[in-house]
Amino acid sequence: MAFAGILSDADVAAALQACQAADSFNYKTFFAKVGLAAKTPEDIKKAFFIIDQDKSGFIEEEELKLFLQNFSAGARALTDAETKAFLKAGDADGDGMIGVDEFAALVKA
Repeated sequence: MAFAGILSDADVAAALQACQAADSFNYKTFFAKVGLAAKTPEDIKKAFFIIDQDKSGFIEEEELKLFLQNFSAGARALTDAETKAFLKAGDADGDGMIGVDEFAALVKA
């Protein structure tokens, strides 16, 4: 598991279960359930760099669409509406991507 040492398997499973249905993903609920919201800034940055699949230093829309699959390979992709809402919530500077500081702010929101 990519998040070993950061998140517990049970918390990840519970968070994924809670947003299994299409259009049921809520980033605040997910980050709380998965335990990320309670983690240190260092752990949140580690999570960011796992989610930043192309190692660009940003999480782009396509990476957000596959966000849940970072936690479990069999997880669903986010719907277009969920992806756009997630991006809008996290993209504080309007550049169409979520940087590490924006991600940390989103997790703690």
